Amino acid sequence: MKNLMAVFFIAFICFSLTGQNSEPLTENVFIITLDGLRWEELYGGIVDSMVDNRDLTSYQDEVKKDFGGETLEERRVKLMPFFWNTIAKQGQLYGNRWEGNKGNLTNFFWFSYPGYNEILSGFSDPRINSNNKVNNPNTTLLEWLNKKPAFHGRVAAFGSWDVFDYIVNEERSGIPVNCGYDLAEGDNLSAKEVFLNELSQQAPLLWNSVRPDFLTHNYMMEYVKRQHPRVVYISYGETDDFAHDGSYNRYLYSAHQTDQMIGELWEYIQSDPVYAGKTTLLITTDHGRGNSPMTEWKSHGKTYDGSNAIWFAALGPDIPALGEVKTEGQWWQNQVAKTAAACLGLDYSNPKEEVGAIIESVLKK
Repeated sequence: MKNLMAVFFIAFICFSLTGQNSEPLTENVFIITLDGLRWEELYGGIVDSMVDNRDLTSYQDEVKKDFGGETLEERRVKLMPFFWNTIAKQGQLYGNRWEGNKGNLTNFFWFSYPGYNEILSGFSDPRINSNNKVNNPNTTLLEWLNKKPAFHGRVAAFGSWDVFDYIVNEERSGIPVNCGYDLAEGDNLSAKEVFLNELSQQAPLLWNSVRPDFLTHNYMMEYVKRQHPRVVYISYGETDDFAHDGSYNRYLYSAHQTDQMIGELWEYIQSDPVYAGKTTLLITTDHGRGNSPMTEWKSHGKTYDGSNAIWFAALGPDIPALGEVKTEGQWWQNQVAKTAAACLGLDYSNPKEEVGAIIESVLKK
C-alpha cells in the first residue's frame, strides 16, 4: 500500500510540475510590423550597388559611414542594433533566405491590405484585393481577443497608414485605432499626448495617407503608459513609403530609427511592473519588395519577384533564445495570428476559415 501511495505521490508531483511548465508567463502581446522592409537589409545591412547609385541614394558618404562594414554581420548590426544585440541574443529571428529559412505570404497580391489581413486574421482572403478603405469583413485576432472578458477594452492598434481603421474594422470591433493623422482622444490625456496633438497638426504632409512614424510611436507609447492594454498592434510605415519614393538612404535611416523605437518600447516594458517579465513582442512585415536593386526595389506586388518574401522575429519570456534560425524550413505569414494567441496560452480559430498553424519552434522549449 505504501509503494502504491508513493507511486501516486510521484505521479502527482510530475503532473503538477508539467502543468506549471505548460503555463505561459506571457500575459501581454505586442504585434509590430515594419511596412515593406526587406529581409535582405535585415540580414545583410546596406547593399553596395544601391548605395553607389546616386539615383537611389543621397548623402552616400554619410550612409557608408553610418551603416557600412566589411561583413554582412557588421552591417546589419549597425543598421538594426536592437534586432541584433537584443533579439538575436534573447529571442528568435526567421527569414534569412541565404540560410534556406523561408517566410512567404499565402495571399496572391503581395501588397499591404492583403498582407495585414493575413497577419491579423490568420488567413488570406481573395476579396481583399486592393488598398481601398473598405471595412475588413474578417474577424481579426485583435477583435477575437477583445470579445473575451480578460481582454475586453484592453486591445488597441496604432498605425502610420490611415487605412488601419478599416483593416481592424474599428467600427465593428470597438477596438480603438489611432492611425493616419488621428489625434489622441479622451478626457485624461497626458501632457505629452496634448502636445502630440498640436505637433500632429503642424507636421509636414509627406504623404497623403501616411504620417511620420515618430507620431505613431509616441502616441502608442503614451497610450500604453496610461492605459496598460494587454494586446497592442503597431504598424510603422515609413520604410515602404520612402522605398516607393525611390530614396534608399531614407529607407535605411527609417529602418534604423524604427529599430531604435522598438528598443525604446522594450526598455519601457522591462521597467513597468505591469509588463516586465510578462510581455512578448512579435515583429514582422506585410510584404517584401522586388528583387532588382535598381528598379523593382521601389515597388512590390504580384509582378515583382521577391515581394512575397518576409521575415519574423520574436522576443519574450516564453521564447527560447534560438537567435538567428538558420535551419532550412518554410513558414507562412498566416501563422502569425495563431502563434500570437499561443503566446497567451490561447487557441485562436476563425469560424469562417482555417487559420495558419502555430510556428512551433517559437514556443517549443
